[in-house]
Amino acid sequence: MSNAMQEQPGTPPSAYRIDKSRHIVLAHGGGGQLTDELIAHTLLPRLGNESLGELLDSSIVPGSAGRVALTIDSYVVRPLSFPGGDIGRLAVSGTVNDLAVCGAEPMGLALSLILAEGLERKVLESVIDSVRATADEAGVKVITGDTKVVGRGQADGVYITTAGVGSVNGKTRLHPDQIRPGDVVIVSGSIADHGLAVMLAREMPEVQSVLWSDVAPLNRMIARLLEKVNGVVFMRDPTRGGLACVVADIATRTGLHVVLEELRILVRPETQHAADMLGLDPLEVANEGKVVVVTRPEAAEAAIAALKEDAHGQDARIIGRIEPERDGLCELHTVIGGRRILQKPYGEQLPRIC
Repeated sequence: MSNAMQEQPGTPPSAYRIDKSRHIVLAHGGGGQLTDELIAHTLLPRLGNESLGELLDSSIVPGSAGRVALTIDSYVVRPLSFPGGDIGRLAVSGTVNDLAVCGAEPMGLALSLILAEGLERKVLESVIDSVRATADEAGVKVITGDTKVVGRGQADGVYITTAGVGSVNGKTRLHPDQIRPGDVVIVSGSIADHGLAVMLAREMPEVQSVLWSDVAPLNRMIARLLEKVNGVVFMRDPTRGGLACVVADIATRTGLHVVLEELRILVRPETQHAADMLGLDPLEVANEGKVVVVTRPEAAEAAIAALKEDAHGQDARIIGRIEPERDGLCELHTVIGGRRILQKPYGEQLPRIC
């Protein structure tokens, strides 16, 4: 065993230190700075190309019948079922939403299952029923798949990978390079519900809470928004790393100054209570049923109205703006009148929430 992996004196056997420059740690999967480092230094140098280098939720490529979007994601959430959803609903929603925020209409999904020996068949049946129900809700079909079984105790019962393909309207281009000073930042509802609901279910199952995950397919809401509103320039679903990760990434990729108003960001009381108990920042906690939208200023109110027509967008609101300073920073104006720079989380506050 290398020095980097040796146990330190006085620490439990499971608490050995790992050299992050030489070994993969859980935080590399958190969607924050360590994920960026892993992608930039290990994956892109070996796999990089024009499409992959965009690092968007879906890659858009030209096809004989127009532009096509492709996305893929894996789901390893624990527990498999949580208030408001389960791994099946999460897998379908996450993939559908990754297509939708790039302006694509989902055409079909591929479903890959890794099952652990000993998994109760009724658990699997419940997960697949949830996959079907969520796919029906989104108006998309599972059109191909694969199943593997691993040894008892592996994969925490079920791991799911879903890939999705969608068609993109020829006029649609949603990309950070479209963002300009004066643009408005909108979020479709409350934040942090999913990550904290999963965390409470896993770490404090004895706690009775009204907190539910927001996990949901948003493609119908997003399609209506794009159909009704001219001036939408960029969208992203704030999953791993939460809202802070998305807005910090916007600032970095555009080189512009992003300002958010904390007073305008909705955190439900039960969500804030859970965050306080766990010592977590809701701005950095994952969402699975929300979308961040950037629009031209003259389109903002129409965008809010279009989002509010959908049940998943009832609490849509303007939370910030893009300013002309070219410092690549995101600034939060706090409720007490202070200012705070928002950055991507370094690692992961909540492991295994998606």
